[in-house]
Parts: sequence; C-alpha cells; structure tokens
Amino acid sequence: MTFRDRADAGRRLAVALAHLGRGADLLVLALPRGGVPVAAEVARTLGAPLDLCFAHKIGAPHNPEFAIGSVAETGPPHLQEHIILSLRVPISYIQEEAAIQQAGIARRARYYRGSRPPPVIADKRVILIDDGVATGFTAHAALHALRGLKPARLIFATPVAAADTLERLAADADELAILHAPSAFRAVGEFYDRFAQVSDEEVLSLLRNSPPA
Repeated sequence: MTFRDRADAGRRLAVALAHLGRGADLLVLALPRGGVPVAAEVARTLGAPLDLCFAHKIGAPHNPEFAIGSVAETGPPHLQEHIILSLRVPISYIQEEAAIQQAGIARRARYYRGSRPPPVIADKRVILIDDGVATGFTAHAALHALRGLKPARLIFATPVAAADTLERLAADADELAILHAPSAFRAVGEFYDRFAQVSDEEVLSLLRNSPPA
C-alpha cells in the first residue's frame, strides 16, 4: 500500500476513524512537522479542532540518529534502560541531552502556537497522528505524556507503521488506527509517492485554517 501524499493518507485515515463520530470532546493532535498535513485532513473530516503534540528522541553519544530515549512537551524523559546500560551511557549525558531537547520543544511550541495555550487534554477523546512510524520512540514518548494528562480515550493513528512497533504502540494507546503495517520496513517515505519535507509555513497555514483546540 502506498499513498500519493500526506493529504491523501489523511483522507484515507479519516475513513478508518469515522466510527468515532463527532463531538466537542474530540481533539486531533499532530506530531510536527510531517504529521500535520495528515492530521489536518482527519480534523477537517471529523469536524474536530487541530493542535500539536511535541516529542523528540534522545540520541546516543556519537550516533544521534540511534535513539536511547525520548522526551515530550510535558513529563519526564522516557528512557530505553537496557540500551543505556549496554552502551554505558553516562547519566550526565542523558540529563544534558534531555534538557537540550526539551528546550527545543518549548521553542517550537512557542513558535507554532504563539500566545495560544496548549490544548486541554483531560476528559477528551484524543487522536494522535503521525505520517508514519519506524522505531516508534517519538510516538511512544508523546503517548506516554498524553496519558499523564488524563484523556477520556487515547487513539494513535498513522497511515503506515513498521509491524514490529505495533505491540509497543498498542500498550500505549486505547486504540490503534493503522492502515498498513509491513514487516519489511526501511523508511516512512518509501510508502509515499510524494514525501517532501513539510515546511514551517505549511504547518502554520494548516493550523490557521483549522478550528483551534
């Protein structure tokens, strides 16, 4: 299964989420930046407000692309303890990297939201959306942080996810909506015909044209 672009993926994902219906308690959150065009289509179809959820991985020393943990907008870092032990990563490094990533998240939140406060999560049916999941660390961090804010129901939705991440995601969310979960998975972009980087301007435009949370 492939998608023309993120908007096409969002429209198809909205069909899979149609059973949720509408309601003032429904909230769509996107992982920026790639998840925003997908989530905007879902929010439009379901008549729900759109906002952002921020999370970022903590990279290993000398290999920043290899995740040893992750941080979200709220809550403590989520760490891969067995990996940290096997690599003998110093606690001081983890604390420093977590602080750097959380400061970056705070800057991005201010940039995208401006003076708007973060959305209220408590007692809402929350749909968290990304454009695809490879390792699942970012989604896991975001779901873990959202769970601490007491949503009525927490749904994770994405057009495509690596099959070996499903168990972890299922443990974090009340419901999954995943259109394609291949066992052979190299990168999210291979499942899209067009997978250009999403710009800040596009994110801001989609937020402006969606009902605020």
